[in-house]
Amino acid sequence: MAETLGSLVDKLSIKNLRIWHIDEAIESDETPDSKKEELRAKKELAIKQSQELMEEINQFIALAIEGKIKIRDQKLKMYQNHAAKDIGELKELGKAVSELANRNIRLWHLEDEVRRTDIPDAEVVSCKRKIDGTNQERNDLMDKVDEILEIHSKNVKTS
Repeated sequence: MAETLGSLVDKLSIKNLRIWHIDEAIESDETPDSKKEELRAKKELAIKQSQELMEEINQFIALAIEGKIKIRDQKLKMYQNHAAKDIGELKELGKAVSELANRNIRLWHLEDEVRRTDIPDAEVVSCKRKIDGTNQERNDLMDKVDEILEIHSKNVKTS
């Protein structure tokens, strides 16, 4: 499948989370100096990749508005996740992007939680279900970003 605005924004939000967590580790007194150099190199690479993603997003939007690329692919979903919350009637691109970034933050923290070795198995199962629901919301929001862009690009073309 080709990239869409939703998938690009998703990647950018994850990249930004990585940069934030790398900064957190670099600033920690618990991180040895030898590890901090390695982390700085990783941060430099992540920043470069983030900049490339931002440029790709800019190019995608320009081409989408010009009608030169397909904005979204039809999805064939074979399952229904009842743990996912309905994302509602989002109509604003900025709000959908913000909600997508928030789901990625939530997923990051849920994944950290499930990796803990000091929690009972029942909590791991409960956390995994939250991960499933949140990941479905994340996918729904990527689709919503694409849908909103498609609607706006059609409105631009008819104006």
